[in-house]
Amino acid sequence: METSIQQMKELAEKLNRASRAYYQEDREIMSNQEYDALYDRLLEMEKETGTVLANSPTINVGYEALESLPKEAHESPMLSLDKTKERETLREFVGTHPTLLSWKLDGLTIVLTYENGELQKAVTRGNGVVGEVITNNARVFRNIPLRIAYRGRLVLRGEAIITYSDFEKINATIEDVDAKYKNPRNLCSGSVRQLNNEITARRNVRFYAFALVSAEGVDMHNSRACQFQWLKEQGFDVVEHRMVTAETLDDAMDYFANAVGTNDFPSDGLVALYDDIAYGDSLGSTAKFPRNSLAFKWADEMRETHLLEIEWSPSRTGLINPVAVFEPVELEGSTVSRASVHNVSIVRELELGIGDTIQVYKANMIIPQIAENLTRSGNLTIPDTCPVCGHEARVIKENEVECLYCMNPDCVAKKIKAFTLFVSRDAMNIDGLSEATLEKFIARGFIHNFGDIFEIGKYRDEIITMDGFGEKSFENLLASLEKARETTLPRLIYSLGIANIGLSNAKVICKYFDYDLDRIRHADEEEVSSIDGIGPVIAKNLVEYFSKEENIQKLEHLLRHVHIRKEDVNGEQIFAGMTFVITGSVAHFANRGEAKSFIESLGGKVTGSVTKKTNYLINNDTASNSSKNKKAKELGIPILSEEDFLKLAGRQDV
Repeated sequence: METSIQQMKELAEKLNRASRAYYQEDREIMSNQEYDALYDRLLEMEKETGTVLANSPTINVGYEALESLPKEAHESPMLSLDKTKERETLREFVGTHPTLLSWKLDGLTIVLTYENGELQKAVTRGNGVVGEVITNNARVFRNIPLRIAYRGRLVLRGEAIITYSDFEKINATIEDVDAKYKNPRNLCSGSVRQLNNEITARRNVRFYAFALVSAEGVDMHNSRACQFQWLKEQGFDVVEHRMVTAETLDDAMDYFANAVGTNDFPSDGLVALYDDIAYGDSLGSTAKFPRNSLAFKWADEMRETHLLEIEWSPSRTGLINPVAVFEPVELEGSTVSRASVHNVSIVRELELGIGDTIQVYKANMIIPQIAENLTRSGNLTIPDTCPVCGHEARVIKENEVECLYCMNPDCVAKKIKAFTLFVSRDAMNIDGLSEATLEKFIARGFIHNFGDIFEIGKYRDEIITMDGFGEKSFENLLASLEKARETTLPRLIYSLGIANIGLSNAKVICKYFDYDLDRIRHADEEEVSSIDGIGPVIAKNLVEYFSKEENIQKLEHLLRHVHIRKEDVNGEQIFAGMTFVITGSVAHFANRGEAKSFIESLGGKVTGSVTKKTNYLINNDTASNSSKNKKAKELGIPILSEEDFLKLAGRQDV
């Protein structure tokens, strides 16, 4: 059974890879015949095993937006684990009892419930007593089975995580440095708790089971290892584990210690769990911890060094971040000489001073941090001027945390970072304006606000004599500016650099307000924070931005230079609530991606698989025997040529 599940995972991944290449990248990595054969084989195996994986191309989970995440009490409280950093303490815990040693994954704990072979419910750990129901999102996790062979009631626990590689890919798409995610755990927590599970699906969240709570009528032979094996046979990925005793503990510990530095998944230690279920349960628990398990936290590799200076680094929002610079030390196999101190509160709590002897380590073996200040001279002076512009810098306390801000709205550092965001690909998409070029233009007084960029032509004679510029470069810049004048409202809102508002948030806000800029400008915090996926922090930042007269003046100046394309939001949404699948080559569109965008602009949705929820299959070869055509015919779904589709859309001039 386990071998079959593994084969199904490999088949699903291969088919999905081919589908992504075909639909999103306009290239083929396998023939239709090979795809159909693999697809049919996967269908057979799903019938044989009674298991359907969440990422199987044979199903279409569908996306859904919720108003809120309901809360629900757990059937039994989820206790925390007692922990140690000492190997000998762990050995003493193991004693003579066979014990499962596994990774302690650093993500979000989820409880899954299955009834009659179907995923019924998914709930976050929450506070251990009450969690949030995220069933809608769990259905689009990369690797959980939506259907399993077992037909009784199953309850299990596991960790939802995002791998380091996916974390890096997601952060790489965010051009605004201030908006990047801090670590995989924070990204995972936000992804799992989205109100729109289409966002969750894009984040590649994975689930690893670490505990079976109950499975009615199944003999687990009084063994946790047997439970893990049974869960594997049902199609679950189970956290990697090894059986140990006190005598074999060292070999397993050495294995985990060597692997932690190269793993693609985040973990912050190990978990030891007695294999004997009855014995472990008989031990009961304290008020806080179960007695059948113990967490082992890696003893951080600590080095002493001396603090050389604190760099104060301004951001586009005016926040000036303290960064500790110290004598270089070797930590976890690399040389480290800098660490973020995050805010003024931490600077003061550590009583930092130049020359102090400090202890540094890598949190979770990755992020350099100051653990302790051994000498605590406290001689560091918090600057009262911005290190870039020289104007007033002020410590402001919000939510009990003190941070340093530059109070000069015309600070060059703010401007450079703000302008860099403004011209970036996802904002106004202006080629030819690198950060270095922007810095030169600002220094020469060519640009003071966003609208000035579109008036750069009046400085032509000076610019073409600058290093790196000439007639050709200048003409290319003017052409790029001309192209950028035509934009969309979400891009415009994002380009303004309002704190915490990325392009995706801007799209959500614009859609809610029917792409009406005046409504957005005059909205209050209560209304904005009521939008799905938009919380009170974003609402506050948006409303505060538009409440400032200087921002309104700059916006008005910018609006004189750009044209905002109107979005089809009312009468043109003729495909609202309809789902399409596109297959084969297209002739009236540049590629399938353009056809997909056209459908979405009219309110429709495009998916990759034909299901009973599909309204139309678009295929210029309407008579072909492809798997999608076969499926559509079985379900009675109309197959349209492009000509037929364009007639349906009332557009024959695309």
